[in-house]
Amino acid sequence: MRKIKYICLWGLLPFVLFTGCNKWLELKPVDGIVGEDFWKTKEQIQAAVMGIYASMLQEPLVENLFAWGELRAEMVTSTGRTSTDELNLMQANVLPSNSLTNWAALYRTINYCNTVIEFAPRVKETDPTLTDDALAAYQAEAYGVRALLYFYLLRTFGEVPLRIKATASDETLEQLPKRSKEEVFAQIMADLNQAEPHAVTSYGNQAQDKGRMTRYTINAIQADAYLWMDDYENCLKACDKIISSSKFGLINAEFQSDFFNTLYVKGNSNESIFELQFDAQALNPFYSMFIESNRHFVASSLVMDEFYKVDLTDLTNYDRRANGTSVRASDFLIWKFAGATGGQENMEIKVLEDSYTHWFIYRYADILLMKAEALTWLGRGAEALVLVKRIRDRAHALEETDTQPSSENPQSVAEFILNERAREFAFEGKRWFDVLRYAKRNQYAELNTLLETVVQNAPGNTQNTVRNKYRDVNSHYLPINEYELQTDKELIQNPFYK
Repeated sequence: MRKIKYICLWGLLPFVLFTGCNKWLELKPVDGIVGEDFWKTKEQIQAAVMGIYASMLQEPLVENLFAWGELRAEMVTSTGRTSTDELNLMQANVLPSNSLTNWAALYRTINYCNTVIEFAPRVKETDPTLTDDALAAYQAEAYGVRALLYFYLLRTFGEVPLRIKATASDETLEQLPKRSKEEVFAQIMADLNQAEPHAVTSYGNQAQDKGRMTRYTINAIQADAYLWMDDYENCLKACDKIISSSKFGLINAEFQSDFFNTLYVKGNSNESIFELQFDAQALNPFYSMFIESNRHFVASSLVMDEFYKVDLTDLTNYDRRANGTSVRASDFLIWKFAGATGGQENMEIKVLEDSYTHWFIYRYADILLMKAEALTWLGRGAEALVLVKRIRDRAHALEETDTQPSSENPQSVAEFILNERAREFAFEGKRWFDVLRYAKRNQYAELNTLLETVVQNAPGNTQNTVRNKYRDVNSHYLPINEYELQTDKELIQNPFYK
């Protein structure tokens, strides 16, 4: 871990202001608070919990989530402004010196979580108004965020250190070895199981319900983690907890502009389960990534040509998630984060001061498609296809993208779902993880799907080299950054990069 005094620098924690406006997280520093003066009141616990969410908005955490989830797949391509490190990740030329292998931003937030889990109970000694239920609910948020971030680390690096004690200074920094994938998964599930019974179902405010951990967010992470580990029965149970709540639905996409503005521009819609809440005081990093003339990434031509497709005989027949929502087809701009308005007829681009589209971690569509995937591998393909049809009907997906898989053929149904997830979650940091999960199932039975994905961004003369690299399954996880190896002598480099 990077040697930074995270906890004693209490000036990094924000006050949280609950006001009549719809933006509940204000990033205002709390000066002069040190550890021994903290943990006296329930309001200080609340401030510390808000510090967890504020930390997730700080660079480069979201940038990492995008890069790790998209750059090794085929839906994003480079520009003349793509950095060398970004390009190397896209072209399978990753070294431990690559800045995108730096996990410090996630461990920074994990340490905030550890602090709430470890120190919040002390407040019971000094604030009699803090109830056991309130304390458990605050800690549930910390357990939930910690589990989520370890789940990202598990899928990106495979084996990582489990840092579950608060680090208050360099003097208390532990040297920790990596833990196996099974051990990391066990910790994730332990945190989620600890959080679930204590997490609230609502904070009584729409923005908070979408921007803070609720019981439904916990269930969504459980479903995703179980799916990753091929535990389909438990994935199904977790999905059904969300579905049976009747608190979520799919946003109507009949009118594309309304669909885009409700789901993406405004955010916190009925479809949302968990979003990172950027706003005018905390702008997202997407302007330089996707919008300005020096943008680093654009959509691949495959997005329109292969995933969404175009009906040239009837231009009024189009997938509502395609041109005007996920991408601007004229120049491949990633519209989902660049657009101030949606719909093919009126596409206005964002200016810098309005660049606060949220980062979407879980939506209700994700739950339906995860359930469909679990049903598929449980031999219930007909039920799975009903759920996929519901997603496609909402989006007015083109018939050309309906491969009409047999419900009796799990492999063809699973491939159909994989491609539907690409259409539904384009550029939301999920594509690489989806392809890897699909490929690694059943002893990497579908490795070829992954190989054909990773060569799309490789120059023609290096495609065979890239294929050969990715035939080694150890290459599917990133190397440990060289700085971490220097500062934590217990760490051992991931096998492919030794």
